[in-house]
Amino acid sequence: MANISKASAHWEDGLEDGFGTISLESSQVLTESPYNFKARAEHSASITTPEELLGAAHAACFSMAFAMVLGQKGLTAKSIDTTADVTFAVTADGPAITEIHLTNHSVISGISEADFQEIAQVVKESCPVSKALATVNITLEAHLD
Repeated sequence: MANISKASAHWEDGLEDGFGTISLESSQVLTESPYNFKARAEHSASITTPEELLGAAHAACFSMAFAMVLGQKGLTAKSIDTTADVTFAVTADGPAITEIHLTNHSVISGISEADFQEIAQVVKESCPVSKALATVNITLEAHLD
């Protein structure tokens, strides 16, 4: 069974002076939330960026995957808290996401530090967002209106 989640973005004007909105169509959690290049390049606490949204998706996916793997081992976490620091930089090859650093703090009874670290590494490699960022089939349908 496949589930398709839908999000959309609207943009107006040039890159540096332009602006846009992002909407999460499936959940409606964000509707026409603003974004722009200045926030992306200079960091802004009051406007989102594609990197922030990607980080939220990665942190959420990692946390859910961690719970799944723990469950397969007969364990349940009291809490799993994950943050994702997504680095956007202008490189010699142009603008790029150059790094994602995940930080996880979990409260789990009955697990050794070694087993915890092993599971964390497995989850880092196997959560769907990690896999998508490594390689994913991206298709495009473009229309000039």
